[in-house]
Amino acid sequence: MALHRLFQLSSVLRSAVSLTLRRNIGLSAVLFNRTKELDPIQKLFLDKIRDYKTKSKSSGGIVEGGAAYQKNVSEEVTKLQRLYGGGDLAKFPDIHFTEPKLEEAAK
Repeated sequence: MALHRLFQLSSVLRSAVSLTLRRNIGLSAVLFNRTKELDPIQKLFLDKIRDYKTKSKSSGGIVEGGAAYQKNVSEEVTKLQRLYGGGDLAKFPDIHFTEPKLEEAAK
């Protein structure tokens, strides 16, 4: 009976240690990956993101968004203004709630 309990306890302990080791190995893999060179696909992806960031800063907006893009944006803005009653679409609307007048009912 005691031997059976010992085996149960050891299996629970073994699963807890296994889970902890798997989590630590996963975390350490991420940390070690920072110190060494990235794989080529990750490096290409990060290079493209950095390239897009510099292009968007230099152009001041959408990269390679020509006259057709600006025309589509202006059409969509006018459509939204027509649907929702105009106003500045770049500004969050002012919402005002009035306090309801409550009267105590006679019992």
